[in-house]
Formats: sequence, structure tokens, C-alpha cells
Amino acid sequence: MGGYTLIENASLANRNTLRVDARATLLAEVREASRLPELLDFPVVRGSRLLVLGEGSNMLFTGDFHGTVLAMATRGVQVEQDGDTARIAVAAGERWDDFVRWTLGQGFAGLENLILIPGTVGAAPIQNIGAYGTEVAEFIESVEAWDTRERRVAILDRAACAFAYRDSVFKREPGRFIVTAVRFALPRSRELRLDYAGIREELDRMGVAKPAPFHVAEAVVHLRTRKLPDPAVIGNAGSFFKNPMVDAATGEALKREHPELVAWVGGDGRWKLSAAWLIETSGFKGMREGDAGISNRHALVLVNHGHANGAQLWDFAQRVIEGVRARFGVTLDPEPVVI
Repeated sequence: MGGYTLIENASLANRNTLRVDARATLLAEVREASRLPELLDFPVVRGSRLLVLGEGSNMLFTGDFHGTVLAMATRGVQVEQDGDTARIAVAAGERWDDFVRWTLGQGFAGLENLILIPGTVGAAPIQNIGAYGTEVAEFIESVEAWDTRERRVAILDRAACAFAYRDSVFKREPGRFIVTAVRFALPRSRELRLDYAGIREELDRMGVAKPAPFHVAEAVVHLRTRKLPDPAVIGNAGSFFKNPMVDAATGEALKREHPELVAWVGGDGRWKLSAAWLIETSGFKGMREGDAGISNRHALVLVNHGHANGAQLWDFAQRVIEGVRARFGVTLDPEPVVI
């Protein structure tokens, strides 16, 4: 069929980076966004659950998915120059890391701290992906999506996207919007973000005194590859736990009790605690139960050492959450979508 491909009883093992061998009743791979309304109108699709899947780098399947999995495989990048700013419309199916590297090659600034994050461009606004002091929301001008409730194409500007820490309207209204394209506004130059998690030290190590965006990107690549396990080598979904937010009184009490606590105080006075520190201090870093475990390289990363199924991985994640709650009275939330 032109524009999309349908596969029944499809394996999703190669479509999620935790390598869980779940199956979907139907897998629809969409190459043309304009064919979405027709596809969604099929009785078999209309009458079942619907899950939009990018590269599966932010998802844990705890079992088979009884419904339709929609994989956006659209491609294309369009650029409009507006003085020193580029407005770039990118199809949802483009790989995020490929797009970041392309922007750096074109001399655009802004996304350098977000290099090497797995996933698709269409998934980026849903999670409001962030790393090394930068969130993608800063550079998103608008998101184009198919609104399944109103059955029309919707253009959501940044305000309508309601971005927050690892959150957006797309995450808060699951199933309503199918992201088809993202429009970015990227400057030619901007002040670089160098004050997060070892970037300056890495630049010093590289011998770079006057960094450009591509130097920052290279530093981030070095940091990420040293700290985070490669999904191509061992199944994982990157950071599995969000940094929890607590009120000032709770943060101060924890700091008194644990002077070595790693935390950041936000402009609103709330404290963001390091989930990695909480997990490592609770003794879970490097722990393993069967093939499910926490990486010995980074305490935030849930890993599949081989053939753990989704239920086993989720059970282990629950064990980590319970252990941190018992020790610190703080509840961790998973960052990926748990299906």
C-alpha cells in the first residue's frame, strides 16, 4: 500500500532499545503523514488501542501490545532563513541524533548539548528531551500533529505544547496527538551552556579554550559514551528514572540528614534531587537479578543483560523505587513510558 505498510502479529524486539521481545497485534509503518487519516479509519485500527512508536528508546513493554503500533517513518527537512535564525521543519520519522549532527554541520547553534540522545524527532517534544542543562522546548517553535479527537491537523505553538520537565501536553493527553513534524528556530550563535556535569572539564581535556557549538557536542559525546551504556551493546532505555522534585523544607531536611546529597535548587525554590545519587546510595548501582539490573556505569540506567522480559525489568525497577522510598522517603518516577 502506498504510504504505509501493515504487519500482523509483529515482533517489536528490534523496535525497543530495552530489547523486550513483545509482539503487537498490528504494526503500521507510515511513510507519508497525509495517509494517517485513511489508515486510522480502518475498522481493525479504529477498534483497537493505538500506540505511536519512534525508535522505542523511551519505552518499556511489560508484555505484548494488544492493539496497533504506529511507527512514523516519514523523512524530510525544510529550512527557511530568517536573518540570524533558521526555521527548520523536520519530519517526525527523522532520527534525532542525525538531525542534531546536521544542524551543527550547517553552523546552527542550540542543540549541541542534546547530541547522542536516541530516538526520533517526533518523540523529542513528547518527552521534552533534555541533557546537560538544555531542554529541546527552548528551540521548538511549533509542533504539527494529527489530532485524533478532532480528526484534523493541529499546529501547536510552544505555549500550547505546555512543556515542563520531561513533560508536555502530548504526554499528558496520551493517544490524542500523533506528531507528524516539528518546527525548530535555531540561531547562528548563542551563549554556550558549559556549566553542567563536567562539560568545561572535558573541553579543558580536549585543549579547547574558545569552544564553538561543535566542540561542546564533541565534549558531550565523550561524556555520554563514558557514562552511559550503548543500547547496541546492552539493552537499555537511557535514564530510566526522573530526578525527583521536592519542596524546600524536604530538600533542606534531606541535606541535613545526608550532607553529601546531590541536588539543585530551582528558581521556584523547589529542589531537584539527583536520582542517580539516591539509587547509588541505596546500593542498587550494578545490582542484577537474572538478566534485569542497574548499569554498573550509571545508576539511572535500567539494563537488560540478555533475555529479561518486560515484566522482569519492571519488577526490578519497582524494587529500586521501593528501596529509595524506604531509605529517603522520596518516590522516583520512571522516565520512559511503561506499556
